[in-house]
Amino acid sequence: MTLLITVFAAIIATVKWYTRKDDTMMTGILIFLYWGASLMWLVDAIFEYAELGAEYFAPAVEDMVNDAFLGLSVVALGLVIWLVRLLIADPKGVIKAALQKTEKKEA
Repeated sequence: MTLLITVFAAIIATVKWYTRKDDTMMTGILIFLYWGASLMWLVDAIFEYAELGAEYFAPAVEDMVNDAFLGLSVVALGLVIWLVRLLIADPKGVIKAALQKTEKKEA
C-alpha cells in the first residue's frame, strides 16, 4: 500500500508539473520527494518479497491498514516539506508584501 500511494502521488505531482507553463509553485520538489519515496518503497517491496515469497501477496488486513496510514503520512510529510519550502522562497512575493503592508500600518 505504501508503494501504491506514493507512486500515485508521484504521478499526480509529475502530471501537475508537466502541464504547468512555469514552475513558480516549485512542484519539482514534490516530484523528487514522491519519486524518491516510491523508489525506497520499491526496494523495500523487493527485499520483502525475497524474504516472504508468495506470502507477500496475501497480507493481513491489519498490515494493509498500517501500510496505508504510513503511505498517507509520507504523502502528508512531503506536502509539509513542499509548503515550508514554498513559504521560505515566496516566489510570488505574497508574504513579503503582507509583511511590508503591516510595517507601513505600524509606522
